[in-house]
Amino acid sequence: MRGYKIFSGTAHQDFANKIVKYLDVPLSKATVNRFSDGEINVQISESVRGRDVFIVQPTGSPANDNLMELLIMTDALRRSSANTITAVIPYFGYARQDRKAAPRVPITAKLIANLIQTAGITRVITIDLHAGQIQGFFDIPVDNLYGSIIFIDYVKNKNLKNPVIASPDIGGVARARYFANRLGLDMVIVDKRREKANESEVMNIIGDVEGKDVILVDDMIDTAGTIVKAASALKKNGANSVMACCTHPVLSGPAYERIEEGELDELVVSDTLPLKKDTEKIKVLSVAPLFGEVIRRVYHNESVNSLFV
Repeated sequence: MRGYKIFSGTAHQDFANKIVKYLDVPLSKATVNRFSDGEINVQISESVRGRDVFIVQPTGSPANDNLMELLIMTDALRRSSANTITAVIPYFGYARQDRKAAPRVPITAKLIANLIQTAGITRVITIDLHAGQIQGFFDIPVDNLYGSIIFIDYVKNKNLKNPVIASPDIGGVARARYFANRLGLDMVIVDKRREKANESEVMNIIGDVEGKDVILVDDMIDTAGTIVKAASALKKNGANSVMACCTHPVLSGPAYERIEEGELDELVVSDTLPLKKDTEKIKVLSVAPLFGEVIRRVYHNESVNSLFV
């Protein structure tokens, strides 16, 4: 048996360490340096000839550096005769630019897919893509895992008296419905109008939240404007409490201040991205064991979908 090796970029090494701990394998060695002008230099420190290789590297902030690091490490592994190269990308940067929303704008998510394939990556494992159709931008296999699997037990253990699932916008209805079906709960929708990027205005609530414990479900939280305003609107409509479950804690700009000062009671996120600072309102659940199990199944050609049925 050839065996597999797991490498990590510098974007989230703690996440990679959790994966190898789950799999009970060592983290393979690679050196990532930067020249004084910022250029990235990679050296693989052990043989990968004929091996199936996995690179753990989210492409969050700084997105360009982390993406280039992934591509350069891939090139180094390909030129070192790795058998297959799987990119384990817990957070897929540029996923929000998945369509032409206005004239003369790029579809950057497609460009990223092209770069990943051209570099030599043969498979991608990620979780909660901002838009599921991004899988179709690739001509290689893409495993898009469901982040809700880690939140379900947590929500059940909260023993909320009158819970209801909420989508923070119309676009997230399918994600929220999957979550609601798994928990056997009703669902409401927060209808909002986005005036411009990273700003939103909550308009009204579709459904009844009077006296209920609301669980907002989304794939990511960036500046926290949408979630905090949604929590405020839900409270004004009679919600007893509002918690949010968001897979990717991007948390840029004024996000932490908004969460601390807003009416959101609790934010539950995964560790696909490292937090910039700790706060009592944010609870982190790890998806590293889930990624570890998927890596094991991919290597042994076992079903991945059966994890989520």
